[in-house]
Amino acid sequence: MIGKLKGTIEEIGEDYVLVDVHGVCYVAHCSGRTLSKLGSVGEACVLFIETYVREDQLKLFGFMSVLEREWFNLLQSVQGVGAKVALAVLSTLTPPELANAIALQDKTAVSRAQGVGPKVAVRIVTELKNKAPAYAGEAMNIGLKQELGEGVASAPVADAVSALTNLGYSRDQAANAVAAAMKTAGEDADSAKLIRLGLKELAR
Repeated sequence: MIGKLKGTIEEIGEDYVLVDVHGVCYVAHCSGRTLSKLGSVGEACVLFIETYVREDQLKLFGFMSVLEREWFNLLQSVQGVGAKVALAVLSTLTPPELANAIALQDKTAVSRAQGVGPKVAVRIVTELKNKAPAYAGEAMNIGLKQELGEGVASAPVADAVSALTNLGYSRDQAANAVAAAMKTAGEDADSAKLIRLGLKELAR
């Protein structure tokens, strides 16, 4: 079982990188975001690896962080999400952005990934809300201001975040508090309830 590769970039393809580890080259399939951060051919790199062993193949998937690898596995626990779709989601959203989308039940953000239709997006944000409390319990707020401005988040969520920021809290604090409130109150909670619970979170 291979858990980590540390070597030199030999080649970068459309969806993979070839890593030379002391003369042995490994093919690791990666998200577009990971590939864009690796550097150039000849440079050193470190990848956290998820090894897939099937009857007819052995495949390696590479990630920049352990957290990204955990999200890759978590995404595949959702019906209809395989390795290809999981990589597509991670190519579109960083782990913090994905946590934010799940915490706020933002189906639109998830559906921006290639190959993710509306039904799969709904399953991802719904099923992972409870399966990933360590990640989905907080809104990381990366890109949240833009998403709220585009009307991606639901009206009660947008109103609650706006109300808390009007009270003097930062956008980060407000988003995190509302995300935590949603975990308690549910995605159908109205803005008044989200504001009330959000204030309790901020008072902790």
